[in-house]
Amino acid sequence: MRLNGRRQSSNFDDRRGRRGGSGLKIGGGIGAVIIACIIAWMSGGNPLEVLMQNSGQLTSGSQYTSTYTPSAQEEQLATFSRQILAGTEDVWTKLFAQQGLRYEPPTLVLYSGAVQSGCGNATSQTGPFYCSADQSVYIDLSFFTDMKRTLGADGDFAYAYVIAHEVGHHVQYLLGTLDDAHSRMSRMSEAEANKISVALELQADYYAGVWAHHDNKMFGSLEDGDIEEAIDAAQKIGDDYLQKRAQGYSVPDSFTHGTSAQRSSALRDGLSSGRFPQ
Repeated sequence: MRLNGRRQSSNFDDRRGRRGGSGLKIGGGIGAVIIACIIAWMSGGNPLEVLMQNSGQLTSGSQYTSTYTPSAQEEQLATFSRQILAGTEDVWTKLFAQQGLRYEPPTLVLYSGAVQSGCGNATSQTGPFYCSADQSVYIDLSFFTDMKRTLGADGDFAYAYVIAHEVGHHVQYLLGTLDDAHSRMSRMSEAEANKISVALELQADYYAGVWAHHDNKMFGSLEDGDIEEAIDAAQKIGDDYLQKRAQGYSVPDSFTHGTSAQRSSALRDGLSSGRFPQ
C-alpha cells in the first residue's frame, strides 16, 4: 500500500504495557468472564482459552503498568494501524455525509497480552475485536505476526483488511444493524443465531472492501498484489478453512463468520462496487 505522507488518526489509545485487570468493570465474577467468552466467540477466538486464563482471577478490577518497550517492527505496525484508521475516518465520514448522516469514528486501542474493554476482559487469543459499549477497536499487534506464521496470510493490505473489517462493525453499530442483529440472535436457537452472525461478518467484510475502494480513489493507496493479499487472507479465515485445518472436517451449522468463498466474495464485492448503503 502507498501510505507515505498519510496522516495518523488521533483516535488512538495506546495501552501496551498495561495489563488488563483480572476482573471486569461490569460486575466482575463469572458473569463477566462469560462476556469475555462471548467476545472470543464473536471474534473467532477460543472461549475456552479465555475461561482458563481467567479462572481463579475473578475479583480484582485493577490494571497495572509494566515496563514495555515495543520493537521497531511493532512501532511500524502501530503507525500503519493509525494510518489505516485515519483512512477509514476519511472514507466513512464522506460516505455517511452523502446519506445525510454524521460519522463518529471509533477509537483504536492497542494492547499487549490482555486488556479491559467496555465489553469485558479479553486477551490476545481473542483476536482483534470491536466493542460497541465503548465504540472501540481492540488489537494486539502480535496478531499480525500470528496471522503470518499460523495462516500464511501476510501483506500490508491483508492487515488493513483486518482493521477495516472491525471498523465495518462500528459502521453497523452506528446504523443500528449491530444492535438489531444481537437482539434477534438472543431470541433464536444457536444454529439460527449463527446465521445472523455470519451475515454480520460478511457485511463487515463487504464494508472493508467499500472502504478500500474509496480510499484508493481518494489517495491512490492500492498497489499491484494488494487485492490478492486481502482475498487470500479472507479465504484463510473462513470457518470451513479453519475448521478443516484444526479438525479435518467442517460443521456448517457452527459457522459464525462465513466460508472462505463467502468472505472473499463479500470483500471483492465491496472492492469492486464501493456501494453504500449495500
